Amino acid sequence: MSGTVPTTPAATTRTARLRKLQGLGVLCGLAAGAWLGAAEAPTKLVTAGISPTVISLMMVSGVFLARWSVPALIRGTSSIADDIRQAPHLVVWAVLAGCLWSVANTLTIFAIRDIGLSIAFPLWNSNSLLGILWGILFFNELHRAGWRRWLGVVGGAAVMFAGAALLASASQTQAPAGHSFRGLIAALGAGVLWGTMYIPYRKAYLTGINPLTFVAFFTIGELGMMTGLAVAYSGGAAELARALAGSRAVLWLLMAGGFIWVIGDLFQQYAAKYVGISRGIPLSNSNQLWGMLWGILVFGELKGQSASVYSQVVGGSLLMAAGVAAISLASASPAEHDRWRAAAERESRRYHVRAEFTEAALEGRNTDESSRKHTWLDWLLVVSATGVFVAAMAFGHLPHLGLAWGWAAALVLAMLAFLVATGAALWRTTRFN
Repeated sequence: MSGTVPTTPAATTRTARLRKLQGLGVLCGLAAGAWLGAAEAPTKLVTAGISPTVISLMMVSGVFLARWSVPALIRGTSSIADDIRQAPHLVVWAVLAGCLWSVANTLTIFAIRDIGLSIAFPLWNSNSLLGILWGILFFNELHRAGWRRWLGVVGGAAVMFAGAALLASASQTQAPAGHSFRGLIAALGAGVLWGTMYIPYRKAYLTGINPLTFVAFFTIGELGMMTGLAVAYSGGAAELARALAGSRAVLWLLMAGGFIWVIGDLFQQYAAKYVGISRGIPLSNSNQLWGMLWGILVFGELKGQSASVYSQVVGGSLLMAAGVAAISLASASPAEHDRWRAAAERESRRYHVRAEFTEAALEGRNTDESSRKHTWLDWLLVVSATGVFVAAMAFGHLPHLGLAWGWAAALVLAMLAFLVATGAALWRTTRFN
């Protein structure tokens, strides 16, 4: 007798479903990297003399509009209300996560101003290492995963960080002169806050709330915290209003950056849901590669540099790609999934959430109570958000940045390809659950 437990048809079906969700989570992480990397491009406007708080506030305003209109369009506010009735405590966690995001995002603007986008990017992307730690400590991620999967995830994240550091080294000549230490602290502080922000993410998705619901309430904390920071830093509401009026020609572009960021973040949320924060966050941090492509190809950040600098860029890029590949291949085993399920059961018991609701969410299925009916409120949110963007564009124009438009078009097409492929996969597999 070997003692081997026979595999039942139900267990085989469940394993196949989990494997499909793993692949979906990896695809979402890669798509998130493409869109999050592009969202940082508008922060180049900081070099045009625009206040960092104005940039951050307007990006968050675009985020706010997108975080309510996109979920309303995809699922409807009735589905959001259904989720909140099942797990009302997660509203608090979502608002808290939004507050952390706003402070971190503001710190990144200061970091870009003081040490440049190319250097700041890898420093704040250290959040992936912190995300792995929280996933292991609090949510049973990588428990019973086996040493190969541990090596794939932790080693892959370390290799990505090494590649990012090499890219930063190659980009040092682009850093603005001045407050380099202040910029360093700002970038690292943003990484710590973003890394901590992933704790509410994972609590939400283990409990069963839909990512589209979570981000809608997430943005209340974002906008509230960011407005308070902007008023305080500007010296009062009147001064902030004057700063906004002086920058009105480019406010639409900053809001568009916030909208782009939301698309990337939605994919990141689904990655965190289906492959965990220890895998999903490092995968989405491939935005470093996309940010580098935008910086070098579109904005010409390394123009005229030596061959050694370009060799560092190529080497750093290859290291990051190798890290992404290692993490992508380190899929969670059934034994690790059982540990995830135990963490989910713990969360549902702690907050008195129905077990059926949590179980369905873990497998990307809809619950019987969930509603997908669109109401007048959904269309009002979509039309209002669109109207605000159109009005902002009517009063603005595209600044003279000397962009390489051919490369910009190529990168936009690549982003759209990720959007279509990943959106279709999410719909086929989970109906955006």
